[in-house]
Amino acid sequence: MFDEVLGLPAHPLIVHAAVIFTPLLALVGVAYAVLPRFQPQLGWAVVGLSVIAPGAVFAARQSGGALKEARFSGVDDALKAKIAEHESYATPLLLVTLGLAVAALAMVFVPKGVAKTVASVVTVLLALAAAYYVFRSGDSGARAVWGL
Repeated sequence: MFDEVLGLPAHPLIVHAAVIFTPLLALVGVAYAVLPRFQPQLGWAVVGLSVIAPGAVFAARQSGGALKEARFSGVDDALKAKIAEHESYATPLLLVTLGLAVAALAMVFVPKGVAKTVASVVTVLLALAAAYYVFRSGDSGARAVWGL
């Protein structure tokens, strides 16, 4: 299912969704948390991105595993190490993105008070973590592909 799209490897195509929607969730979530006057306009985006971003990361993770199995099982040790580094960011990115989505949804749907404040703080912290893992994953993948 995650191996090919119209005969092309799915991972290079799907990964762009994760690289776009996860930082968008982080940015919109932080904006929602720190700019209360824009909350009515941003709420729908937070909710939508909280569904889309984890799905995109999950699909990128699955398609990466399929790509590795189909095309990179017999590579040399240097490339294997680069792929392993890139792969090592997949699960933390997925978990952080799921946590960010849950915290962001709580921030939108929990009534004002301590719980909303906690959800806002957790959203900001997880947004920073998601940005870190998206960067590390993308950077390590680019270095593996382009030999940087």
